[in-house]
Amino acid sequence: MRLNRSKKSAQCPTRLAPNPITRQSPRVVLGIEYDGTRYHGWQWQKNSLSVQDVLQQALSHIADQPVSVLCAGRTDAGVHALEQVVHFDTPAQRDSRAWVMGGNTHLPDDVRILWAQPAIGDFHARYSALARFYRYVILNRPVKSALQSTQTTWCSLPLDEKAMHLAAQTLVGEHDFSSFRAHGCQSASPCRRVYFINVYRQQEKVIMDIAANAFVHHMVRNIAGTLVEIGVGKQSVDWTQALLDVKDRTQGGATASAAGLYLGGVLYPEEYGVTKHPLFEKLPADVKRFD
Repeated sequence: MRLNRSKKSAQCPTRLAPNPITRQSPRVVLGIEYDGTRYHGWQWQKNSLSVQDVLQQALSHIADQPVSVLCAGRTDAGVHALEQVVHFDTPAQRDSRAWVMGGNTHLPDDVRILWAQPAIGDFHARYSALARFYRYVILNRPVKSALQSTQTTWCSLPLDEKAMHLAAQTLVGEHDFSSFRAHGCQSASPCRRVYFINVYRQQEKVIMDIAANAFVHHMVRNIAGTLVEIGVGKQSVDWTQALLDVKDRTQGGATASAAGLYLGGVLYPEEYGVTKHPLFEKLPADVKRFD
């Protein structure tokens, strides 16, 4: 994704973007790609390696002062990102090339800055986001991969991706996702709006793309685990509806591995100048954020 400078119901509460932020330093927006295999998630942790930590260290070298970054959505340990969006405030005056090329010079090979641009208006990487999409990748073959063991989830049994796709359509719309959220989820509401779920095959891989206004904890991995059980024939395609109705996580499928999960992209209002991923073209024009 590059940046474009042009400005073009469940009973769940709507949360609007915050009021315009008064700040002394200019704000910079970045797109980040990373392999989360060796990280304990996005968020900084005192005694563990995190993506946020290595990114802040690299940017601090370029800014010649400490930099603190905020992301569109925190990812768990072992989860990857095709495009995470972050912002930071700094008085350091650098052009976009300096943030990208200079920042990457100081980053490990498994984290890359893809693009950089000054923020427009009151942009906030998290609170300005309207929707996010995740991709889940399953390697479906008899033998586990020596090369993709940390980038995909392995399933040795044949998967019926058509049955998985059909079952997933029940989850599209506004629903209570209690059966698909982690026991320790801290969200005030289990309600989310899923805009689409597509399950399809690319040779040996079965891929799930899902977009929603927000996600409860482990929602994508729990959906993936449920669909795998349907795909191998352990459950029927109407199991997803039964799980929505029962609203009980203990009745659902296993939580799929973090290795196959990718944060794919983040959608923002057009006035912020962030070009949207083509998959977001499927979303309604009046899409709004809520929690």
